[in-house]
Amino acid sequence: MPATYLTLLTIALGAGCLYIRSTKDITSVLAALTAIVCFIWGFAAAPWGVQLLIMGLLLGLDKLYLADARRAS
Repeated sequence: MPATYLTLLTIALGAGCLYIRSTKDITSVLAALTAIVCFIWGFAAAPWGVQLLIMGLLLGLDKLYLADARRAS
């Protein structure tokens, strides 16, 4: 089971990097869709502790982003 969600989350990260670096339209769209599907599927397959870790990282990233936006305005 750990190999499943780790593989899916790794594919999602790789597709996200490809999306950021790609200049072609179709490649960007396919990479973004692959990243979204693999992240959701990997998140659903992950155990509870890993899900909490991912949610904590996402909330921390959101707070960091919002803090920068508040300082800019």
